[in-house]
Amino acid sequence: MLLAELEVFHSRPVAPTRRVAIGVAVLPTTPAPGFGGLLLGGIVAEFVPDVDPDLLDDLTRLTHHVEAGQRIPQPRLRHRLQDDRVGLNRYRHQLLGSGEELEFDLDRNGAPEPNVLAAVYAAGRLPADVRTPVFASLRRALRWRGTLGADFVEYLSESKGTVTWSTLGGRDPVVWALGVLGLDSGDAERKAVQHRFRQLLRTAHPDHGGSADGAAQRISELAEARRILLAG
Repeated sequence: MLLAELEVFHSRPVAPTRRVAIGVAVLPTTPAPGFGGLLLGGIVAEFVPDVDPDLLDDLTRLTHHVEAGQRIPQPRLRHRLQDDRVGLNRYRHQLLGSGEELEFDLDRNGAPEPNVLAAVYAAGRLPADVRTPVFASLRRALRWRGTLGADFVEYLSESKGTVTWSTLGGRDPVVWALGVLGLDSGDAERKAVQHRFRQLLRTAHPDHGGSADGAAQRISELAEARRILLAG
C-alpha cells in the first residue's frame, strides 16, 4: 500500500545548467512527522552519504532557512530549483506499507544533490504547523549511516518501541480515508467516493475560496483517501 510519494525531476549531471523540480508530492504528516516526513527523511539518508562533503554545511543551513520560510537564493548545492520539468529526468520515491512493515522504495539512479534538495524543498511546502517536526527528522536523517529499515524508522520518529505503518498512521488506512472524506463505511461505494472527493476538492482549492495555507497538503490527502477507497 502506498503511504507517501515524491517525484523528483533533475537534469543529467553532465548538463551545463543543473536544475531540479518537484512533481507529485503525497506527503501525509499526521501525526508528525507522518509517512511524508519518514519518506523525505529516507531520501535524505539514502543520498546524503554521496553528497559532496564541501556542500554539507550549506545543506544544513538550507534546512533552517527553508523551515523558517525564508526566500532561498538560487542556485543551492549547485542546482537551481524551478517549476518547469521539460527536459529533466524523472525519479520516483515511495514509502510502502506491507503487512505491518514499512518499505522505502527509492529510485537510486538519481544524483545525490538534487534528490536531497528536492526532499528539503518539498518539506518547505508543508503547512507551517508541521514543518518543525519534519525538519527535525530531516536533520536527524543527515546523520544516519546504514540501511533504511526498522531501526532507521525508530530513529527518525524517535520511537522507543517497534514502529509499524499502522502505529505511525494511528489507524487502519480505510478508516483514515473515510475520515478524510467524511464518509461512513456504508457510503464508500465508488460513486459516493467520487462525488464527495470532487465536492471537497472544490472547497479546498484556493481558486474556490479555500485557504492557500496548507491547500496542497489537503488536496494530496483527499487524493490519497480517494485512491485507498477506490482500490478496495
